[in-house]
Amino acid sequence: MDPPFRLTAVLFEGFELLDVFGPLEVFGALSDQFSVSMAGPTAGPVTSAQGPRALADWAHAGAPSPDIVLVPGGRGTRGLVSDPDFLDWLKGWAGSAGIVTSVCTGSGLLAAAGLLDGYRATSNKRAFGWAREQGPATTWVPQARWVQDRDRWTSSGVSAGIDMALALVSHLLGRDAAVTVADRIETEWHEDPDWDPFAAKNGLV
Repeated sequence: MDPPFRLTAVLFEGFELLDVFGPLEVFGALSDQFSVSMAGPTAGPVTSAQGPRALADWAHAGAPSPDIVLVPGGRGTRGLVSDPDFLDWLKGWAGSAGIVTSVCTGSGLLAAAGLLDGYRATSNKRAFGWAREQGPATTWVPQARWVQDRDRWTSSGVSAGIDMALALVSHLLGRDAAVTVADRIETEWHEDPDWDPFAAKNGLV
Protein backbone atom coordinates (compact mmCIF):
# COMPACT_ATOMS: atom_id res chain seq x y z
CA MET A 1 0.00 0.00 0.00
CA ASP A 2 1.61 3.22 -1.21
CA PRO A 3 0.58 6.89 -1.13
CA PRO A 4 -1.60 8.56 -2.08
CA PHE A 5 -3.77 6.47 0.24
CA ARG A 6 -7.47 6.21 -0.64
CA LEU A 7 -9.38 6.76 2.60
CA THR A 8 -13.16 6.45 2.89
CA ALA A 9 -15.23 7.33 5.95
CA VAL A 10 -18.49 5.44 6.52
CA LEU A 11 -21.51 7.65 7.15
CA PHE A 12 -24.89 6.57 8.50
CA GLU A 13 -27.86 8.33 10.02
CA GLY A 14 -26.87 9.47 13.51
CA PHE A 15 -23.08 9.43 13.04
CA GLU A 16 -20.96 11.51 15.43
CA LEU A 17 -19.66 14.64 13.71
CA LEU A 18 -16.22 14.89 15.30
CA ASP A 19 -15.62 11.13 14.92
CA VAL A 20 -15.55 11.77 11.18
CA PHE A 21 -14.32 15.31 10.73
CA GLY A 22 -11.64 15.30 13.43
CA PRO A 23 -9.65 12.57 11.65
CA LEU A 24 -10.52 13.96 8.21
CA GLU A 25 -9.04 17.32 9.27
CA VAL A 26 -5.78 15.44 9.92
CA PHE A 27 -5.77 13.40 6.72
CA GLY A 28 -7.08 16.29 4.62
CA ALA A 29 -4.15 18.42 5.72
CA LEU A 30 -2.01 15.99 3.72
CA SER A 31 -4.05 16.05 0.52
CA ASP A 32 -1.03 15.00 -1.53
CA GLN A 33 -0.78 11.83 0.57
CA PHE A 34 -4.45 11.01 1.28
CA SER A 35 -7.44 11.02 -1.04
CA VAL A 36 -10.50 11.37 1.20
CA SER A 37 -14.12 10.45 0.44
CA MET A 38 -17.27 9.45 2.31
CA ALA A 39 -19.81 6.66 1.74
CA GLY A 40 -23.37 6.77 3.09
CA PRO A 41 -26.61 4.80 2.82
CA THR A 42 -27.10 6.70 -0.45
CA ALA A 43 -24.97 9.30 -2.18
CA GLY A 44 -25.95 12.72 -0.87
CA PRO A 45 -26.85 14.17 2.53
CA VAL A 46 -26.61 12.08 5.70
CA THR A 47 -27.80 13.52 9.02
CA SER A 48 -25.39 13.44 11.95
CA ALA A 49 -26.29 12.85 15.59
CA GLN A 50 -25.83 16.58 16.16
CA GLY A 51 -28.11 17.61 13.29
CA PRO A 52 -25.85 18.99 10.51
CA ARG A 53 -25.72 16.88 7.40
CA ALA A 54 -22.70 15.68 5.45
CA LEU A 55 -22.63 14.78 1.77
CA ALA A 56 -21.67 11.22 0.97
CA ASP A 57 -19.75 10.80 -2.27
CA TRP A 58 -20.89 7.21 -2.67
CA ALA A 59 -23.68 4.90 -1.64
CA HIS A 60 -22.42 2.07 0.55
CA ALA A 61 -23.23 -0.51 -2.11
CA GLY A 62 -21.29 1.31 -4.83
CA ALA A 63 -18.32 2.60 -2.86
CA PRO A 64 -14.96 1.68 -4.38
CA SER A 65 -12.62 -0.40 -2.26
CA PRO A 66 -10.36 1.98 -0.28
CA ASP A 67 -6.93 1.54 1.21
CA ILE A 68 -8.09 2.85 4.59
CA VAL A 69 -11.55 2.65 6.17
CA LEU A 70 -12.77 4.99 8.91
CA VAL A 71 -15.88 3.95 10.86
CA PRO A 72 -17.28 6.53 13.30
CA GLY A 73 -19.54 6.08 16.28
CA GLY A 74 -22.69 7.89 17.23
CA ARG A 75 -26.18 6.90 18.28
CA GLY A 76 -26.81 5.44 14.83
CA THR A 77 -24.52 2.53 15.68
CA ARG A 78 -27.11 1.10 18.06
CA GLY A 79 -29.51 0.07 15.33
CA LEU A 80 -26.88 -0.90 12.78
CA VAL A 81 -25.46 -3.70 14.93
CA SER A 82 -28.79 -5.47 14.33
CA ASP A 83 -28.88 -4.75 10.59
CA PRO A 84 -27.56 -7.87 8.81
CA ASP A 85 -27.47 -6.20 5.39
CA PHE A 86 -25.29 -3.37 6.65
CA LEU A 87 -23.01 -5.72 8.59
CA ASP A 88 -22.59 -8.03 5.60
CA TRP A 89 -21.68 -5.07 3.42
CA LEU A 90 -19.26 -3.66 6.00
CA LYS A 91 -17.54 -7.00 6.51
CA GLY A 92 -16.94 -7.50 2.79
CA TRP A 93 -16.10 -3.92 1.87
CA ALA A 94 -13.97 -2.94 4.86
CA GLY A 95 -12.42 -6.38 5.16
CA SER A 96 -10.63 -5.89 1.85
CA ALA A 97 -8.97 -2.62 2.95
CA GLY A 98 -5.34 -2.45 3.95
CA ILE A 99 -6.13 -0.63 7.20
CA VAL A 100 -9.43 -0.53 9.09
CA THR A 101 -9.96 2.19 11.70
CA SER A 102 -12.77 3.27 14.01
CA VAL A 103 -13.54 6.07 16.41
CA CYS A 104 -15.72 5.78 19.49
CA THR A 105 -18.49 3.17 19.16
CA GLY A 106 -17.54 2.56 15.56
CA SER A 107 -15.55 -0.33 17.02
CA GLY A 108 -18.89 -1.85 18.05
CA LEU A 109 -19.90 -1.92 14.40
CA LEU A 110 -16.60 -3.48 13.38
CA ALA A 111 -16.97 -6.08 16.12
CA ALA A 112 -20.56 -6.89 15.18
CA ALA A 113 -19.40 -7.44 11.59
CA GLY A 114 -16.69 -9.85 12.79
CA LEU A 115 -13.91 -7.49 11.73
CA LEU A 116 -12.35 -7.40 15.21
CA ASP A 117 -12.42 -11.14 15.90
CA GLY A 118 -9.02 -12.07 17.30
CA TYR A 119 -7.92 -8.45 17.61
CA ARG A 120 -7.31 -6.09 20.52
CA ALA A 121 -9.54 -3.01 20.43
CA THR A 122 -10.96 -0.14 22.45
CA SER A 123 -13.96 2.16 22.34
CA ASN A 124 -15.69 5.13 23.97
CA LYS A 125 -15.38 4.62 27.71
CA ARG A 126 -18.95 5.77 28.45
CA ALA A 127 -20.25 3.11 26.07
CA PHE A 128 -17.54 0.53 26.63
CA GLY A 129 -19.86 -2.15 28.00
CA TRP A 130 -22.11 -1.87 24.95
CA ALA A 131 -19.18 -2.06 22.53
CA ARG A 132 -17.77 -5.08 24.34
CA GLU A 133 -21.10 -6.91 23.96
CA GLN A 134 -20.80 -6.65 20.17
CA GLY A 135 -17.51 -8.57 20.01
CA PRO A 136 -17.10 -11.54 22.32
CA ALA A 137 -14.19 -12.73 20.16
CA THR A 138 -12.40 -9.38 20.58
CA THR A 139 -9.90 -8.59 23.34
CA TRP A 140 -11.22 -5.27 24.65
CA VAL A 141 -8.72 -2.86 26.19
CA PRO A 142 -10.45 -0.66 28.77
CA GLN A 143 -7.63 1.84 29.29
CA ALA A 144 -6.31 3.17 25.98
CA ARG A 145 -6.56 6.35 23.97
CA TRP A 146 -6.28 4.14 20.91
CA VAL A 147 -5.20 0.59 20.12
CA GLN A 148 -3.29 -0.62 17.10
CA ASP A 149 -3.33 -4.34 16.47
CA ARG A 150 -1.80 -5.17 13.10
CA ASP A 151 -4.07 -3.57 10.47
CA ARG A 152 -6.82 -2.57 12.93
CA TRP A 153 -6.78 0.82 14.63
CA THR A 154 -9.54 1.65 17.14
CA SER A 155 -9.82 4.76 19.30
CA SER A 156 -11.67 5.87 22.38
CA GLY A 157 -14.43 8.47 22.23
CA VAL A 158 -14.85 11.36 19.82
CA SER A 159 -11.74 13.60 20.11
CA ALA A 160 -9.50 10.55 20.62
CA GLY A 161 -9.90 9.94 16.90
CA ILE A 162 -7.67 12.94 16.22
CA ASP A 163 -4.84 11.43 18.25
CA MET A 164 -5.31 8.09 16.52
CA ALA A 165 -5.31 9.75 13.10
CA LEU A 166 -2.04 11.53 13.90
CA ALA A 167 -0.57 8.24 15.09
CA LEU A 168 -1.60 6.61 11.82
CA VAL A 169 0.01 9.45 9.86
CA SER A 170 3.18 8.89 11.91
CA HIS A 171 2.99 5.15 11.18
CA LEU A 172 2.62 5.66 7.44
CA LEU A 173 4.64 8.82 6.77
CA GLY A 174 6.86 9.37 9.80
CA ARG A 175 6.55 11.31 13.04
CA ASP A 176 7.64 14.61 11.51
CA ALA A 177 4.61 14.57 9.21
CA ALA A 178 2.28 13.99 12.15
CA VAL A 179 3.88 16.76 14.23
CA THR A 180 3.60 19.15 11.30
CA VAL A 181 -0.13 18.45 10.98
CA ALA A 182 -0.70 18.71 14.74
CA ASP A 183 0.97 22.12 14.75
CA ARG A 184 -0.99 23.23 11.72
CA ILE A 185 -4.35 22.38 13.29
CA GLU A 186 -3.18 23.63 16.72
CA THR A 187 -3.87 20.45 18.66
CA GLU A 188 -1.82 18.96 21.47
CA TRP A 189 -1.18 15.44 20.22
CA HIS A 190 -1.28 12.77 22.92
CA GLU A 191 1.33 10.44 21.46
CA ASP A 192 1.01 7.81 24.20
CA PRO A 193 -1.77 5.37 23.23
CA ASP A 194 -2.14 4.38 26.88
CA TRP A 195 -2.96 7.93 28.02
CA ASP A 196 -6.58 7.56 29.08
CA PRO A 197 -7.96 9.38 32.13
CA PHE A 198 -11.50 8.58 31.03
CA ALA A 199 -11.21 4.88 31.81
CA ALA A 200 -10.90 5.64 35.50
CA LYS A 201 -13.62 8.30 35.36
CA ASN A 202 -15.98 5.67 33.99
CA GLY A 203 -15.02 2.92 36.44
CA LEU A 204 -13.19 0.72 33.96
CA VAL A 205 -9.93 0.55 35.92
